Amino acid sequence: MELLRVPGLLCLVHAVAGIGAEQEVENLSGLSTSPEKDIFVVRDNGTTCLMAEFAAKLTVPYDVSASNYVDLITEEAEIPLSRGAAVRGKCGTADSELQISWLDKAYTLKLYFIKEGHNATKRQEAVWRMNKIQFVYDSSERTYFKDAVSPGKHTANSHHLSALVTPAGKSYECQAQQTISLITSDHQRTVTLLLSEVRIQPFDISADFVFSEGHKCPVDEREQLEETLPLILGLVLGLMIVITVCVYHIHHKLTANQVQIPRDRSQYKHMG
Repeated sequence: MELLRVPGLLCLVHAVAGIGAEQEVENLSGLSTSPEKDIFVVRDNGTTCLMAEFAAKLTVPYDVSASNYVDLITEEAEIPLSRGAAVRGKCGTADSELQISWLDKAYTLKLYFIKEGHNATKRQEAVWRMNKIQFVYDSSERTYFKDAVSPGKHTANSHHLSALVTPAGKSYECQAQQTISLITSDHQRTVTLLLSEVRIQPFDISADFVFSEGHKCPVDEREQLEETLPLILGLVLGLMIVITVCVYHIHHKLTANQVQIPRDRSQYKHMG
């Protein structure tokens, strides 16, 4: 019986070790052509399983003492995502996450993603989406917080979030700025997350370090339509003018070759 327990124990230890194994993460922000955009990659077994490119800034309200040292004034800290951020991540078949920390973990941004399968009853195709965001910040950090009252650690979370909804197998792409509101744990403050130049894919990456086909956000599609619509209208108008001119020339040629019948009956004697 003891001999049988040893292999079973070894299998259990191996399974636990596999679960606890860290997935490889890389901060490739130095390769970005934009100084404000960061690039993060999570790899599992040597294969890219999550890629994210975006520019991010968080606006955090906080209190400072007024000049009379009695009243409080609300200020706003604007905290950009740092280029030298530390990254952690996790990939799964149905859920993935990306955790970014900077300035000695004074700030930590966590992004959570889920994948939902095809649902014939609801006529819903397989999609993935961002379902949760958490931001942990320390108002005693002096780079962005100046003389904050009661400084310390705070946590802000999204509520009932369903963002970046994308068909399965595609990456989400959006150049336009998007705003997501987070509420602090004491429900007294609203932290604003501003995302722009976004390209994210947390599932089903088919080629290493390469995004799959992009799914554009509605704002980008509308802007693209607004840019191309004048061009299309101009081409249609130009085509109509060309057709009108051609019809006129053809009609003029046909009528020029026809015998003109005089309207004045007195001129009939001169014909023939």
